[in-house]
Amino acid sequence: MNTTTCPNNARSLRGRTSYLAGQSAEDLVARRYEQRGHPALARRWRGSRGEIDIIAQDGDGVIFVEVKKSRSHARAATRVTAQQMNRIFDTGSEFVAGLPNGQLTDVRFDVALVDEMGRVDVIENASIAA
Repeated sequence: MNTTTCPNNARSLRGRTSYLAGQSAEDLVARRYEQRGHPALARRWRGSRGEIDIIAQDGDGVIFVEVKKSRSHARAATRVTAQQMNRIFDTGSEFVAGLPNGQLTDVRFDVALVDEMGRVDVIENASIAA
């Protein structure tokens, strides 16, 4: 039986494809930050409250980066919710607690949008009205 006739296999294949596309988008964004002098301190860092796609160094501070991939940048942007950002802020607080300056560490939250052509648009200091 092939994937077109078996719904579970087709769903599994779509899920795997989506996962790999997301990983590829994160790799692309991490390279972009690295090229701009912000090396990744962590990738897919998981705390008790959630996961952060990329944590990049910015001097003595850090940049928390949420990567969203979709057909277009506009469509990707709609996938970032206030609830998700709050979860990332909470998780980021856990991360900085382990740094030398702790909660006094300078932080920034960016959203990196990746379209189907691999173009990246970074929104620095992103925020969403609740």
